[in-house]
Amino acid sequence: MKTITVYCGSADHLAQGYIDAAMSLGRLLAEKGLALVFGGGKTGLMGAVANAALTGGGEVIGVINDGLNKPNLAHTGLTRMEVLPDIQQRKARMSALADAFIALPGGFGTFDELFETLTWAQIGLHHKPIGLLNTKAYFDPLLAMIDHASQEGFLYPEHRSMINHSPDPQTLLDMLSSYQAPQNLARWVER
Repeated sequence: MKTITVYCGSADHLAQGYIDAAMSLGRLLAEKGLALVFGGGKTGLMGAVANAALTGGGEVIGVINDGLNKPNLAHTGLTRMEVLPDIQQRKARMSALADAFIALPGGFGTFDELFETLTWAQIGLHHKPIGLLNTKAYFDPLLAMIDHASQEGFLYPEHRSMINHSPDPQTLLDMLSSYQAPQNLARWVER
């Protein structure tokens, strides 16, 4: 693993615990020499993780689409910023740059990116590790819903096992480093 794509919220006025966890992850990525790829924003958790990685001397690559490339949203102090025409190309580029993915707490955009990444793994477009930094148990309801979908037969167990999660950034990075894609991912297609 050399590059981690991070999905996270850009909302302002978040609880300090979320900001602290994002900063902790950013510092850890820089310390480990792992490049950060993210949505290119300067607000919310996006700004926190990027600023912490930059302060730690890390490489930080923003990927933003034209519609969001505005002075009040876009980070200006990155190692590199890539501007793409639309959100679909932005997400594809963030995926292409990643060796692994981490979702921090966020809203619709974060959920969209996370589930697209999971779906792409489910259908075999990539076999990269996917993790949730479960700060303040933020993802517990989502994990319960995914477990419910699995119990009801909408997900195979191997698909559920694609999701690594921990509230601790170091533990999560260790999980992603040792991740092995589950066997039989294509079983649902080949049935």
